[in-house]
Amino acid sequence: MSDLEFDILDELYFLIHYNDLKESLGLSDEDLKPILAKMVRKNWLRCYDEPDVELDAEGIDIEINFRNYYYLASKEGLKAHTS
Repeated sequence: MSDLEFDILDELYFLIHYNDLKESLGLSDEDLKPILAKMVRKNWLRCYDEPDVELDAEGIDIEINFRNYYYLASKEGLKAHTS
């Protein structure tokens, strides 16, 4: 796990919108998007359209809609973060 992945998971113990995540980490879209995409592929993140509408894996379009999502660490992500 990279330091950046660790820092992202640190922010995702609670549901957070992309804009708030970006601001908390102080990263640009160009820096944050590829890491989020990688973490989605690792199944470390859950993505939500709205705070109460989780997307299934097929419904996630991280390349185009990453700015619109809410993010939350998955069980696998939390395990990776704490080990």
